[in-house]
This record gives sequence, structure tokens and C-alpha cells, in this order.
Amino acid sequence: MAHANKINQELATLQKETNKYNLLVKEISDNLEIINLLEIEYSEDLKNDLAKALGSLAKEIEELAINTLFNGPYDNSDCYLEIHPGAGGTESCDWANMLLRMYERFCDKNNFKYEIIESQPGEEAGLKSVTMHIMGTYAYGYFKCERGVHRLVRISPFDSNKRRHTSFASVSVVPEIDQSINIEIKSEDIRIDTYCASGHGGQGVNTTPSAVRITHFPSKIVVTCQNERSQLQNKEQAMKVLKSKLFTLEQEKKEQQLATLKGISSGIDFGSQIRSYVLEPYKMVKDNRSGYETSDADKVLDGDLKPFIESILKMN
Repeated sequence: MAHANKINQELATLQKETNKYNLLVKEISDNLEIINLLEIEYSEDLKNDLAKALGSLAKEIEELAINTLFNGPYDNSDCYLEIHPGAGGTESCDWANMLLRMYERFCDKNNFKYEIIESQPGEEAGLKSVTMHIMGTYAYGYFKCERGVHRLVRISPFDSNKRRHTSFASVSVVPEIDQSINIEIKSEDIRIDTYCASGHGGQGVNTTPSAVRITHFPSKIVVTCQNERSQLQNKEQAMKVLKSKLFTLEQEKKEQQLATLKGISSGIDFGSQIRSYVLEPYKMVKDNRSGYETSDADKVLDGDLKPFIESILKMN
């Protein structure tokens, strides 16, 4: 059933894009006719209408062109995004919380649905960890570009001397795999712990041991889920995340082995610094991979990430 749903989802996406393409071809044809009319008889109003239509058309063509870049096998899958603060205590925990807000705003602006399936608050402020389940067309295709270390430079609101601080947080993203894919998890290889959730879910979740933590010994992967009221539901969600992580880990191993056979030296993306956000002494956000940058840091932190993501997609 899950496999059939996946195929139906892919078919619906392709049909939507095909319909969009046909519509754009018609719009181009209509605009060419207007250009021919203007050559015969000039009209200022018609010229202004054409300019507006061409501006809108260029934007739609660009969006469709971006969609053609999502050609990875899991680009149209939903995904799990995790944020972990680096060393630096409260400062880094606050930066992790700022990143979460940025991704939530990006989802809201681009029609992605999301839910927080696990979060641990920092001791003074911010977050020690958080996991988002993100759903929508090309969710993994977009968010895989965010995998890596994010660096923040600012005057710390937690420093009474108003000194400039540098904080780091790592973002990991894995696709939600089709549950029909067989990932063997032996019962003796995992430990399942339950505990009372904190943060999300309301009083009922916070006062009963419904949250679930699964530790996978061979890979040392630990996943937690606390957003559901039922312990069983949290366990099922946590197992989905674990399977997705194990599947991704296996794919990465195969890619690294292939790169080694080809004589290619490849670093681990998750451990690399991918983007810098500077708020003091000037404002700038720069992607270290594509070189794309902007001075409007506030807009980026408010979820305006598309230009950065698209600059990465166009590199591949």
C-alpha cells in the first residue's frame, strides 16, 4: 500500500508539472500574438499589460526549471530534519532555536507541512535538539541542501559585556523512506526507553511516559519521538525515523566506497560549514558552497531561503 501511494504521489507531481508546462506554452503563444499586434498598432496600455505578463511568465518558467533539478531518487520524499547546537552552551542552543524558527517560516511560506516530533529545551534558553518531520512536494529535494554546519556571528544577548560571539549548529536531513523497503532491525540490536515528554504535546504528554527513545547499538544512532499522546504511536514514528537513518547511512557508505574506487576524495557534508550568518559588525549571509550571499540577514532568518537553496541546486 505504501509503495502504491508513493507511485501515485509521483504520478500526481508529474501530471501537475506537465499541465503547468502546457499552460506556459500557451501563455508564451498568447504573448507572441500580443507582440505581433503591437507591431501592427502600438498601444501603451497593451504594452504595459504585456510587460506585467512577461514578468510573471519568467517567474513561473524559473520555478518549473528548478523542479527539473529534483532528479534524485528521494527528492520527492518527505524528510526528517534535525538541529543540534555545537559547543558554546546557551549561545549555541539559542542559535539552534533561531534555525528552527527559520525553517518553520520557510515551510509556512512554501506550502510545506511540518510537525515537531522531538525537542529538548536548553538549560537557560534555546534548544539542545529538535527533530522536524517535513511533508510536501520535493521536501527532501529542498531541505537536503541545508545539511551541514551553520555558523552565526553576533553580539550575544546573553553577554552582559555585549561582546561578539560565534556559534555553531549542525543540521542533518534524511528522506522518509518507503516503508515497503526492507530494513532489517534485530530486536537485540536496539534498546527502547520511555520517558515523560517535555515542550510539545500539552499536559497529557508531559505527565505520562509516552515519549520513546530508541538506541541502535551497531550504528550508535539514537532517535526519539514525543509528539504523539500514545506511546505506541511514538514508537512507530521513532522506528520510521530509525529506518530512514539506517537506509541513508547505508546509501552514504556505498557512495563513499564508489568515490574511493574512482579515486575521488570526498568530505562528509554533515561535518562541513556550509553557511555563515553575520549580524555584527555588518549583516551578511553567505553560502560557502555556491558563493551566493545577501546583506538582508533578517529576511533570511525569517525564512527567505529559496535563493540559497536554488543556488545549490543549480550547481549540481
